[in-house]
Amino acid sequence: MGTLLEAVTFLSEIPTGLLADVYSRKLSTVIGVILIGLGFVIEGSFPTFFFVLLSQIVWGVGAAFVSGAREAWITDEIGEKKANKAFLHAEQLAQFGAIIGIIISVALASINIRLPIILGGALYSVWGICLFFLMKEEHYHPTPMSERPSWKHLIQTFLKSARLVKNHHVLLIIIAISCVMGMFSEGFDRLWTPYIMQFTFPAIGNLKPIVWFGIISLVGMALTMGATEISKRYVDTSSHQSVSRYLLGVNLLLIIAVMMFGLAVNFTWAIIAYWFIYFLRETNNPLQYAWLNQNITPNIRATIFSMSSQSNALGQIMLGPVMGLVATIFSLRVSMIVSGMILIPIIFLYLFTIRRHKLA
Repeated sequence: MGTLLEAVTFLSEIPTGLLADVYSRKLSTVIGVILIGLGFVIEGSFPTFFFVLLSQIVWGVGAAFVSGAREAWITDEIGEKKANKAFLHAEQLAQFGAIIGIIISVALASINIRLPIILGGALYSVWGICLFFLMKEEHYHPTPMSERPSWKHLIQTFLKSARLVKNHHVLLIIIAISCVMGMFSEGFDRLWTPYIMQFTFPAIGNLKPIVWFGIISLVGMALTMGATEISKRYVDTSSHQSVSRYLLGVNLLLIIAVMMFGLAVNFTWAIIAYWFIYFLRETNNPLQYAWLNQNITPNIRATIFSMSSQSNALGQIMLGPVMGLVATIFSLRVSMIVSGMILIPIIFLYLFTIRRHKLA
């Protein structure tokens, strides 16, 4: 299912990114949010394998519409410098909102596990409709009607973006890092739940085990809010060296945390390692957006963001089934350790760009 989701996202990323650059970032974002919500509604309403697969297709297309368009819209409206800070602030607000959502979802899931999925999806789609009326698009200048085709124009925009990436070593590094992160995330995200369920969960009265997953997410999000605040205060998001050095440290710690998670011998060990992984990853994402934002021009911003997301999706497609096979043939523990090892090339990529930029 995860591989199908990423395959759909991979195929949709570039067309949706091009449409956002040529027509409207706002419209692309609105369509994407509505489709993502619809995907959840389908998944929760029809709990059969076929409909779950269908939900992944709808969800994947929606994610592709949002990816790139949202970040490009924010940057257009408030400027690159403010946008880089906004990505970090938005991460904190997202975690705060998610904490409230988890509390409600755990309560609903204790009644029926499908309820939070359906309700969350429906509210997400409604929010997409609200965005159509609430979002302003004052600083983006779409291609004039007389100059639109056009698939030819879309192809030209894509080729311009591809040439920029090819001739810009930082963008190449970011795209490569995104691919490696995708290789890591697909196996880890799909398998960490069955892995941790191998341990004995401490009893919490007569509450169901799902409450523990709510607690796990709540603590992880609280840690993330703190880590993001540190990033806001001490990382210069307009500086290549500052962002890349900070990301190097974050990813070094991430590798260690994933390996420790895979080597866990009891629930306490596993849960502490997972919390470290959680907040390191969530701290990583907005800084990656800021780093990418430093190196792209406004007229192809959404397309470049989509290329980065597409690279991530490609990594997930390449290793998703492989990691499932590793877990099946060997064990879930081995798959977690291998996931940590997959991240090692990222360290060399960061070191390369830091050294090259310093010499330049």
